[in-house]
Amino acid sequence: MSIITLTTDFGLKDHFVGAVKGAIYTELPEAIIVDISHQISPFNIAETAYIVKNAYKSFPEGSIHIIGVDSEINKETNHIALKLDNHYFICPNNGVISMIASEIKPEKIVEINIHNHIESSFPVLDVFVKVACHIKRGGSLDVIGKEIESFKKNTDIQPVISSDGNKITGSVIYIDNYGNIITNINRKLFKQIGQGRPFEILAERYSFTKIHERYSDIVDFNLPKNERYFDGNKLCIFNSAGFIEIAVYRSNLDTVGGASSLLGLSYRNQLTITFKDADTNR
Repeated sequence: MSIITLTTDFGLKDHFVGAVKGAIYTELPEAIIVDISHQISPFNIAETAYIVKNAYKSFPEGSIHIIGVDSEINKETNHIALKLDNHYFICPNNGVISMIASEIKPEKIVEINIHNHIESSFPVLDVFVKVACHIKRGGSLDVIGKEIESFKKNTDIQPVISSDGNKITGSVIYIDNYGNIITNINRKLFKQIGQGRPFEILAERYSFTKIHERYSDIVDFNLPKNERYFDGNKLCIFNSAGFIEIAVYRSNLDTVGGASSLLGLSYRNQLTITFKDADTNR
């Protein structure tokens, strides 16, 4: 089975997605192409990394993931292909892989060098497709590039720990379809730094002292149905991907609104988690 996934900021209006799929089918008629998303905010590396990180694990091992966001080659950004967690990724070396590979070391990374034979302003079509099809035919990464030791890191994607270990400073990396705010702070880091201590999450002028596991945790199901719902109430949860999310219960962007609009939070806005001593509450 030949599965190739596509994640881009191309949108669906233009010809780009169709052209990429057509090129894949031309070389691999038996390929299975799956769209992860083509609605990435233009050039948004953090959003891309979050979506791919939480999607690729659901695919069979050996799948190839083409990431076409901010993919133009230049003096600061080359193209790489790598094997990670028994999956293959083809992407620009712009930091997008640093969140995906934050906890798993790649087995192999190569700098793609077939550009020497291809002049292109559309590298996803002219370069990434060829690399993906080469891998699907059983080709080695060594054929399409020179092995390198590391990839570019994107510090915007990583939260910062204070020197005293009492504060995590993170940021908004994604606004989902419901207007909920996804941060770059995950459960593992929260537990590692917090060690069970009381805490306060501060996002702009809003604060939280509890993180829920489900959106419905704020509902008192002992109350009559007509009294139990709290549409529009804000809450903080660990979402299904394990990241801290600020949400609005039963948000509706057309009526109640989402956390992003109601709380005035957007991409790259900072938030802090301050941990307090359990005894002194300081």
